[in-house]
Amino acid sequence: MRQILLGRTTGLIALSLSFWLAAAPGVRAEEARPWSLDGVAELGMLAPLAHSIQFGKQGTEIDYVDEGAQDNLYFVSRFALELGIRERHKVIFLYQPLSLQTRETAAEDIRVDDTVFKAGTPMVFTYGFPFYRASYLYDLASASNLDLEIGASMQIRNATIDFASADGTQLVSKRNIGPVPELKFRATYRFDAGPWVGTEIDGMYAPVSYLNGDNNGVVGAILDASIRAGIPLSDRLDAWLNVRYLGGGAEGTSDNEKSGDGFTANWLHFLTATAGFTLGIF
Repeated sequence: MRQILLGRTTGLIALSLSFWLAAAPGVRAEEARPWSLDGVAELGMLAPLAHSIQFGKQGTEIDYVDEGAQDNLYFVSRFALELGIRERHKVIFLYQPLSLQTRETAAEDIRVDDTVFKAGTPMVFTYGFPFYRASYLYDLASASNLDLEIGASMQIRNATIDFASADGTQLVSKRNIGPVPELKFRATYRFDAGPWVGTEIDGMYAPVSYLNGDNNGVVGAILDASIRAGIPLSDRLDAWLNVRYLGGGAEGTSDNEKSGDGFTANWLHFLTATAGFTLGIF
């Protein structure tokens, strides 16, 4: 799955750079305001393409899509504030809710750490992985119809992963909060008639021990990459359609787990299709 993740990264970066090469150089038509603030909202649907999880080296590798009833579409939303500073600088604060709760009868014994849910047990699966992200971008482009921005993000994961029997007699609950640094790239090309196209990519692949400061062999990755097209509805409001790939996960043994042997393998590949709106606040 890591190879799939890295392959998608290469393709999306190549597409992003094509916007840059296609844009004609020029001078910005007018000086931007020293400060600006935009509100961004994105609403739509999420489809799990593949999603697996395992807790404990002797634990069951659970296929959430085939065995955990994630074979459906789910509502997804995303909200952000974007602060523009002195024409080329931008600071972004983003919140991404993400919680999937499904019910399914266990087709076979499911082992989570030291707990075994027997085959035939009605199960409730909760996968909550919302995150908060702060980003900085610097615009490299000098053309008035092009933004070519690079920078970095710091994401805070806030995970809650539960396995429960429907009658409430068995429960394994995993919770985790941690930092996830990422590189960021965004490009937007505006046509003379008003419509625009763009892409945005946040990504990271690294040993998690360097991020959390503990001595473990956990490796983590994330890729949040989108392609969008929009149109101005007024001087202050844009509407756009967006297709996003959200994938990644982690695998390895952590010393910080409170139960089991500390081994975790969690990899997901989600696709979202959304409608978005950007409102110029000032």
